[in-house]
Amino acid sequence: MQLTNYHTYTEIKTQTEAWRQALDVTNASSLPKADDYDLVLFTGCGSTYYLSQAAAALYVELTGRPAQAVSGGELLLNPQTVVPQTSSLRRYLLVAISRSGTTTETIKAVEKFKNGKHGDVVVISNYDEALSRLADINVVVPKGQEESVAQTRSFASMYVAATALCAKMAGRVDLVEAMNKLPEIGDWLIGNYESYAKSIGENLTCDRFYFLGSGIRYGLACEVNLKMKEMTLTHSEPFHFLEFRHGPMSMVNQNAVVVGLLSEANRVHEAKTLEEMKRLGGTVASVGEKEADVCFESKIPEEVRGVLYLPVLQLMSFHRSLAKGLNPDRPNNLTAVVKLDL
Repeated sequence: MQLTNYHTYTEIKTQTEAWRQALDVTNASSLPKADDYDLVLFTGCGSTYYLSQAAAALYVELTGRPAQAVSGGELLLNPQTVVPQTSSLRRYLLVAISRSGTTTETIKAVEKFKNGKHGDVVVISNYDEALSRLADINVVVPKGQEESVAQTRSFASMYVAATALCAKMAGRVDLVEAMNKLPEIGDWLIGNYESYAKSIGENLTCDRFYFLGSGIRYGLACEVNLKMKEMTLTHSEPFHFLEFRHGPMSMVNQNAVVVGLLSEANRVHEAKTLEEMKRLGGTVASVGEKEADVCFESKIPEEVRGVLYLPVLQLMSFHRSLAKGLNPDRPNNLTAVVKLDL
């Protein structure tokens, strides 16, 4: 088949259009300020739970105020571990994220949150569906919609929206403006590094992948790890950089790929970890602003360029899926939307 016959390939390659729309929609939204809330909760399921992890870390970094990521299922079934019934906290904001807007756990969790009168709800989605109708503020990015099961374009578009939301709530207009360069840099990365992603993805002598990311990049490491699992049925795990040394590195050998999502602030420590994995025989792939195998060279502030880590690593999983004779559009045992009888 032609590559363009796969929805996943087209969705990865065209995702920057959805990034632009995410910026436009978020910039046009009247968003609250960080000072209005004592705690911001980010929730989702699967990919959007990982997005919530990345967004919560970014919110804390930009605002200096508390935030927490929690899966939709946990917020539904164990809300007392997240929103105490007796608490000195006065007001919560819940940011609910769902590609389809119909994920059962997320909808039920938001309903329970609203019934408890805990605070306001912001919904980030690609579809104006049931979840959006529960929101006080809606950020809907239709250009992120997908035909394929594994989230690529949708995840990236919603992550751009969540990043802009955090920057706006922090009052950082400079960061929001800097994000306008993201689509241009994203297109360049996709065109310039697809062959690199393909060369690593197609190497079937490697049977295990480890994705390392720390701080605001850990949730992104979790997400690209999930893409490798879903599309390629390959053993894959995410870790914080320094945590990887505490046991997991025992799995590194000539059959392992270790992918590092490098930061600027902690690059020295992160690069040392990757060098150590290379000495153990692993194939190392680094992604970052500069001095990496995949270089952004974007000059966009580190806090708001996180989406640039995604496209090349998504392509790595896509090409590996084809090399293994799988259909990346229809991962094993999965559906695009999870609906449960709750």
